[in-house]
Amino acid sequence: MKLLAVETSTEACSAALLIDGAVAERFEVSPQKHTRLILPMIDALMAEAGLMPQQLDALAFSRGPGSFTGVRIATGIIQGIAFGADLPVVPVSTLAAIAQDFFDHHDDDVCFTAMDARMGEIFWGVYRRDQHGHAELLGREAVTPAEQVEYPPLQGVGAGSGWGVYRDQLMTRLAGLVDRCEPGLLPRAGAIARLGAHGFEQGLAVDVEQAMPVYLRDKVAKKESER
Repeated sequence: MKLLAVETSTEACSAALLIDGAVAERFEVSPQKHTRLILPMIDALMAEAGLMPQQLDALAFSRGPGSFTGVRIATGIIQGIAFGADLPVVPVSTLAAIAQDFFDHHDDDVCFTAMDARMGEIFWGVYRRDQHGHAELLGREAVTPAEQVEYPPLQGVGAGSGWGVYRDQLMTRLAGLVDRCEPGLLPRAGAIARLGAHGFEQGLAVDVEQAMPVYLRDKVAKKESER
């Protein structure tokens, strides 16, 4: 399988190309430079592989949650490529990508994923490693104050920027379930690619018209639609 993935929902910008399970990735932490970086990243990956977009089987992108502008960048880039090459698209949760990257490098099986959502809230999701090593959502994703997160009674590890800002509140809320966290873990296109390929195999690819962002915070999306 050949799949191109992009991730621009945080201060990190990345693109990845998955070919038969092997992943090549470009990754850079450069806030507010995503529009300048992402297309050259994609072009470099495709050129190195000797591929044209029409030779891909599918695309994947980080659908959110995350920075409103960042999520829109990834959505727009993938929609443009999908329209031009007539390719199916797999939307992938940003929170799932953080959990997947964690699982790919650790033996723990449960990840309490939190991203700083500003305005005194976090984007929150709890993921379990499934039998094939993929991040599987437990419950639902939400935007919520750290003191009000919902969670299953499972031992796990914290990951994501929300743990850097609200570590004390989350540790108190999840007392006895989390003994360490990785607040510096950012979403990467490599994880989007792996989850995208898995989603494609599961029949989760959609037509480009249905490849839409997910913001979780409705009032932010509403403000944009009213402009």
